[in-house]
Amino acid sequence: MNTHPSPDLISRYATGDTDVDEATLWAMEAHLETCADCRDHVTAAIDPGTQDLLARVAEGVSAGIATGPAPAGPRRRLRRTGVAARVLPWLATAGLLIGAAVIFERLFPEMPSLVLLLAPVVPLLPVAAAWSRRTDPAWELVASMPRTGLQLLLRRTLSVLAAVIPALALAAWGTGHSPALWLLPCLAFTAGTLALGGLFGIDRAAIGLTIAWSAAVVVPSMVTARLPALLSGGSWPVWAVLTALLVGLVLVRGADHRRFGAGKG
Repeated sequence: MNTHPSPDLISRYATGDTDVDEATLWAMEAHLETCADCRDHVTAAIDPGTQDLLARVAEGVSAGIATGPAPAGPRRRLRRTGVAARVLPWLATAGLLIGAAVIFERLFPEMPSLVLLLAPVVPLLPVAAAWSRRTDPAWELVASMPRTGLQLLLRRTLSVLAAVIPALALAAWGTGHSPALWLLPCLAFTAGTLALGGLFGIDRAAIGLTIAWSAAVVVPSMVTARLPALLSGGSWPVWAVLTALLVGLVLVRGADHRRFGAGKG
């Protein structure tokens, strides 16, 4: 929401009008975080009875804080919980797969590059783990945040890529592969997972693409001992265009991820 909301929208928001759609509510709440004037307008639009109730609740909370025990001091050691605890095992698995691919390629140089074959799908399962209501104990809390949706999904995805891409780069450098042949497929499949995730869920999209790529490309390549044309030296422009298109689709369909963040997917 680049402009201030209309007085009518402020009034409907303040009175809890259920006809206001989720996308508008999300944009409204995000705007209120940074606009004190609009927060004042919302406060003024609340009926007096509700304002009195809020004032009494605020007084009670303040009194409880003033008479309650002092807050506990900071803990010296923090337990690993939440997103990090769920993603780290998958990142470790991805690192082990990359390492195994390098060893395989050194031991069997006549076989197609396992590093290139695995690069497109290595980050998919860690991305799914970072955005799954099935494994996140704080999902309902996260889903209630105004900025839940594409912005949070992209932040978590970039965190995963920041861990996976250096490992892939090191593996590709050690085996002598061009960055375009592993980086672009990696980014394309990650963007494809986000695009399909808006329709089916990130975890389903990641698993589906991993299985499809493995069955259609990895296994046949290992059986025939030939690297597919999809990963040849002249294929990188196709991967670049595909990545750009999928990233654009993710941005255009960003509201789909807000729907899943709200717990409807």
